[in-house]
Amino acid sequence: MSDREGHSGAGPSDEDLSLPKATVAKMISELLPAEVTCAKETRDLVIECCVEFIHLISSEANEICEQESKKTIAPEHIIAALKRLGFDSFTTEVEDVLKDHKQQQKDREKKADKIKDSGMTPEELMAKQEELFAASRAKFAQPQGQQQPSAET
Repeated sequence: MSDREGHSGAGPSDEDLSLPKATVAKMISELLPAEVTCAKETRDLVIECCVEFIHLISSEANEICEQESKKTIAPEHIIAALKRLGFDSFTTEVEDVLKDHKQQQKDREKKADKIKDSGMTPEELMAKQEELFAASRAKFAQPQGQQQPSAET
C-alpha cells in the first residue's frame, strides 16, 4: 500500500512524528557510563536519527510488501528490508525479539484459554476474584506476626 492509500485526510507531518523524549533520555543514560551526561541537543539528534531510520526501514518494507502484492507489512518484510539496506547485522537480534514476542503472545493466549476452560461463568470468576481480594486485604490488615496460616497450606 502506498503512503496515500487507505488514509482519510492528511497524515501527520514529519515534524509531528517523534519518540518520547523521556524514554529516549532514559535509554541513553542507561547506555552511557555514570560520569557521562548527554546534552538535550544530542538527545534530540538521536531522536531525529531514530525517526529517520524508522522511516527508511518502513518505506523499504512497504516496497517489499507491494512487490509481493500484500497489503500488510509483516515482520518478515522488516527483516528483508534490513537485509536489503545493508543492516544484516541487525537481523539476528530482530529475529530473536520477534521469537520472544510470538512466545509472549502464545503465553497470553494460554492464560486466556485457562480462564475460558475453568468451567466458571464470568459472574463466578468475578465472585472468586472478589473473594481473593478480600482475603488479601484481611491478611495485610493484620499486624505482623499475627498472620494466620493460609487455608491452602
